[in-house]
Amino acid sequence: MTQHEVVVRGLEHEFRSTGGAVRALDRIDLTIEPGELVTLAGPSGCGKSTLLRILAGLTAPTVGTVHVGDELVERPGADRGVVFQRPTLYPWLDVRANVEIGLKLRGVPKDERREAAERQLATVGLADFADKRPYELSGGMQQRAQIARVLANDPDIILMDEPFGALDALTRERLQAELLNLWRRTGKTILFITHSVDEAVYLGSRVLVMSPRPGRIVFDEPARFLRDGSPVPTDEVRTLPEFVDLTTRVRDAISH
Repeated sequence: MTQHEVVVRGLEHEFRSTGGAVRALDRIDLTIEPGELVTLAGPSGCGKSTLLRILAGLTAPTVGTVHVGDELVERPGADRGVVFQRPTLYPWLDVRANVEIGLKLRGVPKDERREAAERQLATVGLADFADKRPYELSGGMQQRAQIARVLANDPDIILMDEPFGALDALTRERLQAELLNLWRRTGKTILFITHSVDEAVYLGSRVLVMSPRPGRIVFDEPARFLRDGSPVPTDEVRTLPEFVDLTTRVRDAISH
């Protein structure tokens, strides 16, 4: 599957209700190149999740367009996979069947979808838990199962909406490392939303910041940490002067 750039032009969005309209996004222009791991930070309520839902085709913008390559995004598509804030697993299915569900809906033969599910469960470290039900897994394991389900569908683009936000610190750090390894192996294009400045700078090959509502892109810079796959301990990376400098400037962008 050929990867394509994501191009957002003149994007605006309003939520309308009987109480009036709330402007969530304002004049967003953005291009995400194939293979980038773009992190997006910003204050609560700034429209980060709204932007992700528009890119996913789950919400239609009020004004503006999103293209993936030459294709206008108007609905969800197999080229885009979404990892939500909390796992969206079916409790009556085992983990393997949850990972297979998208392939099953697309009519992929049973043997092929089982092979794909087993491969992606191994990728996220859950090969020994394929026969378990979601309630038998920890929160971090459920989130990994959700990631495996997205990967099994082999999308070009993975959209992640604060996927580690509800996890404990140790699980969060472990999944950050797994995400970086996965990104290096697959070369997928990833947009990762987070409230954590540290997480945004640590994970991103490029860091974006959105302003308070109505959300606009007010900061857009490359990040160069751990890009070569070298086994630098996490604590050492976070003490690098350039890491500290970038986190400071991202915090400043959020607070202004």
